[in-house]
Amino acid sequence: MTPLRQIKRLLGIALLVLMLTAPALAAAQTQPKYVFYFIGDGLGASQRQFSEFFLREQYKDSTKELVMNTFDVAGINTTYCADTLITDSAAAGTALASGVKTNKGLVGKDAAGNDVRTLTEAARDKGMKTGLITTTRLTHATPAAFASHNISRNNENEIAEDFVKSDVDFFAGGGIRHFIPQSMKVKNGDAIGKTIKSKRKDDKDLVKAFENKGYKTYIGMKGAKAFKADDFSKQDKVFAAFTYTHIPYEVERRNKYQEVPSLAEMTRAGIDSLEKGEKGFFLMIEGGRIDHAAHANDPTGVIYDTLAFDEAIQVAFDFYKKHKNDTLIVVVGDHETGGMGLGMDSMGYKLDMGALMTTKVSVEDTLSYGAGQYKGDRAGYTAYLAREFGLTNLTDTEAARLEKAMAAADAGQTAGYYKVNPAALTAAHLLSERANINWTTTIPTATMIPMSATGVGAAKLGGYKDNTEIAQVMATILGVDL
Repeated sequence: MTPLRQIKRLLGIALLVLMLTAPALAAAQTQPKYVFYFIGDGLGASQRQFSEFFLREQYKDSTKELVMNTFDVAGINTTYCADTLITDSAAAGTALASGVKTNKGLVGKDAAGNDVRTLTEAARDKGMKTGLITTTRLTHATPAAFASHNISRNNENEIAEDFVKSDVDFFAGGGIRHFIPQSMKVKNGDAIGKTIKSKRKDDKDLVKAFENKGYKTYIGMKGAKAFKADDFSKQDKVFAAFTYTHIPYEVERRNKYQEVPSLAEMTRAGIDSLEKGEKGFFLMIEGGRIDHAAHANDPTGVIYDTLAFDEAIQVAFDFYKKHKNDTLIVVVGDHETGGMGLGMDSMGYKLDMGALMTTKVSVEDTLSYGAGQYKGDRAGYTAYLAREFGLTNLTDTEAARLEKAMAAADAGQTAGYYKVNPAALTAAHLLSERANINWTTTIPTATMIPMSATGVGAAKLGGYKDNTEIAQVMATILGVDL
């Protein structure tokens, strides 16, 4: 063979190899190895903007931004579900997890009751490691929609059983009560000192079931302390449930319950555990109590949980900066809650973030149902609000409104869709109004939700989309079918 013919032959072989490998190379360049899916429950545009304003006031720095607001791709998403224009977290979570519209209350099922494939399941079947992290009970609607299939979000005992079978590698959040046998009770055992007890009606020990499948478990206060100290690069499978019910609100976690891992700490642990997987990971992280605070019309509750959510995003973003060619970060809300309005006629063209700087407790966990609940001592309650909630120097009008609310509570009346203590809700409104914000409701709204993303494939997520399209596009980016 002449040298010229040999060169042509070699060139032909090289061209053939290039043609055969080009699709695989292209896929490798467009399919991320590491995927972070951040879902802020109840996180609308107002909640994001208001929390950023608070951050600027807190640091006296007008250039401060939430990390989620700095990403290079942005969009806006509709949230309605199959049977109502105002969704709940179950239907919204299913849309974000599986790309299908379903009815309010269903998780992991379409409107006809058929199981739908989730991004978590698709990533798992592709060989990726998977994880679910939340500040709510693990069995709450959003995480449930990613790893279970049930006709009702309220069937949390059944959802817990689905989790054991899901083969998700990393779980962290609250809600011990759905994973332990009905006979189990540990006084002062959870991470905030509450009694650990079961909500199950049987003797199934799902914590033990996880352990039998090779999971390292972190339960209650003892588990929280061990979680904070552990090296998760040495843990392949993790199940962590620190509290009887939800993780405490961030405003109280920071002030009273620092033994409880923050959402950022849980995210860091999740990364350390999952990144060992040869094919990468898919990790869903929910800031679940933003929604709960908005249900209670609690302005500082919303802010601190949004900031905690953003701190978790920072952890992921730091990881992204080391793996830019392999990482996708997506940040969405499932719906807006509370109809939060930034500005009222009473104060004109301004917001007063300084009015919120001294609050130490939440409306729901403390003022509605906890140690700060109004129980008939009007002077004591007013003093408590001044000391712990930042409602000092009440005007005559504010004092009259609070007196009226306490009288309603004395008469056994309730307020809002979820029938909370009217004194607590009125306190929340008084504090909100001092900052010049208003609430239209105590439930979700149909308001469109901002989305932001960065990394491999992020550009495909921008623009005006329905929430179902987010999951569908993410599936395309990952190269999986839903």
